Amino acid sequence: MAKKRGSALDPEEKRKLNKQNLGKLGGIFRFLLPYKWAFFSGLVFLLFSSLTLLTFPYVAGKLIDTAQGTGWIVGDVNSIAWILIGILAVQSIFSFFRVWLFALVSERSMRDIRLAVYSKLVRLPMSFFDKRRTGELISRITSDVSQLQDTFSTTLAELFRQVVTLVAGIGFLLYNTPKLTLFMLGTFPVLVLIAMVFGRFIRNLSKKTQDELAAANVIVEETLQSISTVKSFVGEAYESARYGKGLHSVVGVALTTAKYRGAFISFIIFALFGGIVAVMWYGASLVAEGSMSVGELVSFVLYTTFIGGSIAGLGDIYSQVQKAIGSSERVLEILDEEAESASGTQADKFLGKIEFDQVGFSYPTRPEVEVLKQVSFQIQPGEKVALAGHSGAGKSTVIQLLLRFYETQKGNILVDGRDVKDWDLRALRSKVGIVPQEVLLFGGSIRENIAYAKPDATEEEIILAAKKANAWQFISQFPEGLDTLVGERGVKLSGGQRQRVAIARAILKDPAILILDEATSSLDAESESLVQQALDELMKGRTTLIIAHRLATIRKVDRIYALSDGRIVEQGSHKELVENEGGFYANLVRLQFAD
Repeated sequence: MAKKRGSALDPEEKRKLNKQNLGKLGGIFRFLLPYKWAFFSGLVFLLFSSLTLLTFPYVAGKLIDTAQGTGWIVGDVNSIAWILIGILAVQSIFSFFRVWLFALVSERSMRDIRLAVYSKLVRLPMSFFDKRRTGELISRITSDVSQLQDTFSTTLAELFRQVVTLVAGIGFLLYNTPKLTLFMLGTFPVLVLIAMVFGRFIRNLSKKTQDELAAANVIVEETLQSISTVKSFVGEAYESARYGKGLHSVVGVALTTAKYRGAFISFIIFALFGGIVAVMWYGASLVAEGSMSVGELVSFVLYTTFIGGSIAGLGDIYSQVQKAIGSSERVLEILDEEAESASGTQADKFLGKIEFDQVGFSYPTRPEVEVLKQVSFQIQPGEKVALAGHSGAGKSTVIQLLLRFYETQKGNILVDGRDVKDWDLRALRSKVGIVPQEVLLFGGSIRENIAYAKPDATEEEIILAAKKANAWQFISQFPEGLDTLVGERGVKLSGGQRQRVAIARAILKDPAILILDEATSSLDAESESLVQQALDELMKGRTTLIIAHRLATIRKVDRIYALSDGRIVEQGSHKELVENEGGFYANLVRLQFAD
């Protein structure tokens, strides 16, 4: 069954706190090592802050005792009040440095994690991205790292403080008021245990409510995404009824949850305050007997409040740590992925000779489908060669293998007589320029998009590239010129303008091998003419491989390879292939021009 989208709590979000899972969280700790002294200093300030605050109930009790005439080190009420204010002031100073140091460590370490994850992501092979959705990967670098940031800046500090408060508070109570403390310890843990079991049951019901609501929301999402289909099939009433049925299930589960939650809250109020009454009763009895003073009873109540808050806080902290383990697991999964090989041969002189030798290939996501079957061809330096064939014949796959986006399973691909697997990837790709059919520009300025090929390019180089690409004529007409923002994915420019910016970028790169994915196929006549002139300029003196969609544009190439079902079925010039009237290419031409 498909996973429900939008459910409140995905199973992978939480992990059990065992040695193996805590080890995964420990894998993130290596990013804290550069800031370990700040981290340990923060822990020291946190310890001092917690212990200082724990003296407050004790001194407050002495304030009550002194008011009743019982002596202490300091004999008057005013002096003790000033001591209490001093305790709060010192604790505030410790808290400030604790918060600041933990923020420093978490912000800088999370910056390092985000940079490490992003740097690894952009270096991962294409097969990794084929198996994952973009939204999921963005979530890992945003929400997952934010979850870790909350853990390192707040949760770990709170865990440490609650444990210190719990242990030190109970230790002090056992030393100061042993009878009442033992009575309290015999009462409250039982209540806490019952509350935890009942609370888990309520959480499961709440999760079920959220899941039902998520299922209902999926109906809305599907309907709105396919609204034209719904209307064409007159399905409005059916969809409304389907959504109503889903909402009915939500209400049913929610009311059941409310019933149990009401019972749970009533039990907590009765049991908790009943426990407090029992402890207060026993404490009052001890005061009446003279076994303890009123001030000691006040101290006990304040310490119990601190301890109760710590126990309540530990439940939430436990949940946060579980989520952090899930987040760290997803972040480490990316960091542990094997990146594309960065080593290999570089060459001072790059000619641009390409050779495919008996290449067979299947995409990793579809290993049962062989996309290329024993493909062999050669392109000499400076030649212009086109690949023609039906959609899905394997033309684009040839380009992806040449750029080594994927590894071949059979045969070899040679560039300048050297296997692409032996080339340094940066050196190889830096010599290959692409002008795609659908140009996706970055959301910055025209200048940034052109200079992407050569970030250190001068103003003169960028303008010259734009002129050669027939792009300067429209760029110079914009009020901001090269600084004109193109909008997300280049939406503020027309198709022809985007193509010419992409060609300018390729000209600036000055590649030895040029790949054209039929860059004029979706343009109007005027834009096509301007782009074609720019392409003719770009192709001069370069090995050019053209993916042909419109066969009329490849009449002047040196050689055409016709692909069908992953095989090269014909090769020759346009004229030679058209003259073979019974051939595959000639049939393609007839079909296209018949349209």
